[in-house]
Amino acid sequence: MSLESCMILLDNSEFMRNGDYVPTRLEAQQDAANLLVGTKTQSHPESTVGVSAGTELLVSPTSDVGKILNALHGLPIKSNTSDVTASVQVASLALKHRRNKNGAQRIVLFVGSPLTNVEVRALAKAGRQLKKNNVAIDVVAMGELDENEAKLKELVDAANGRSEEGVERTCHLVTIPAGVLPSDVLASSPIVHGGAGGSAFAASAAAAAATGGGDMGGGFADFGGVDPNMDPELAMALRVSMEEERARQERMAAQSAAQPEEGKDAEMTDAPAADAANAAASAAMDMGLSEEEALLQQALAMSMNENEPAAASESKEEESKPAAAPMEEDDEAAAMQMALQMSMQAEQDNKEEAKSGEVEGQQQFQDPQFNKEEAKSGEGEGQQQFQDPQFVNQLLGSLPGVNQNDPAIQSALQNLNQGDKKDGDDKKEDGDKKE
Repeated sequence: MSLESCMILLDNSEFMRNGDYVPTRLEAQQDAANLLVGTKTQSHPESTVGVSAGTELLVSPTSDVGKILNALHGLPIKSNTSDVTASVQVASLALKHRRNKNGAQRIVLFVGSPLTNVEVRALAKAGRQLKKNNVAIDVVAMGELDENEAKLKELVDAANGRSEEGVERTCHLVTIPAGVLPSDVLASSPIVHGGAGGSAFAASAAAAAATGGGDMGGGFADFGGVDPNMDPELAMALRVSMEEERARQERMAAQSAAQPEEGKDAEMTDAPAADAANAAASAAMDMGLSEEEALLQQALAMSMNENEPAAASESKEEESKPAAAPMEEDDEAAAMQMALQMSMQAEQDNKEEAKSGEVEGQQQFQDPQFNKEEAKSGEGEGQQQFQDPQFVNQLLGSLPGVNQNDPAIQSALQNLNQGDKKDGDDKKEDGDKKE
């Protein structure tokens, strides 16, 4: 929004005590005025806002938000009702003497009391005077709509002047029905956002509000009905979620279209089960059973119908098996018998080998020549070991208390070696003689 100086005219008559707006007309008016102050001051850093109640100027146009809010919330209720035309003239004079002469001029008028003593001609004259001074006016009607709406429309139309169709109108009228928060209606109105609309927009907004709040964001369907100018993050999140949901629905529709035959088969298989379950439930109800027992009977019938197709398929598979099954069983029995015979024959062979080994051993032990040869071989091996000097030295070293270097031991070993040599020579001579 561009630079603008705005005057807010509040209604502080006795009619503002009514509770048809939550919590009262006066407090609902203050809430809406707070919205307007925040919007105007944040739209441009040099924008100014003033406050007046009737013909009393509370705050001249300023950018000090604290001073403006203090004047709004400290507004007292007065018994006398002021003239609307006089209040509009005071506000126009305050705008005329503003500090910053640049920017547009606007008056926001709140009306919550009946305009019984105000003539339509006077309101039209005040509107033409505002048009002449380049002052725009926005009117917010709260309560007493049947009596005030027509008169206030004349004021707004006179301030707009004769404008061609399609040209933006600078003055607007918003009527707020009872039970609706004025701030909620103003948040989506051209009073806050600017733009065209005039009384037509006010009528549509009031009609939507009268239906319980309605869809005030009909123009923001892509953002879930939320104005992106008020809350861009929420609007973007709603838009993303709506796009994801739309894509999911399209994907599900494509999958269902690609599998029509499977769905038909499932319906055909489920139809008999459902019919049987329904028949069981009706029979149970006829028998005088309770609702829970009837549901139990229906569940049992459905489970039995589910098991029957499986049993039928198993029986078909068994029937479709070839008649070669008995032949296969006979072959397996023959193979088992052959394996048993082979294992028994192997056990008999092992027993015969063991018996033959025992017999040979007994024969060897009974043969005296074999025993003598064994004894001689054992003696020969023992003599060869004692003839080995290294073996004898190790044996003597392992004995406790024996000294290998003892002369007696050394002489005994020499005598033993000499005796062994003589025996060996004698055996050789005997062998030569025999030859």
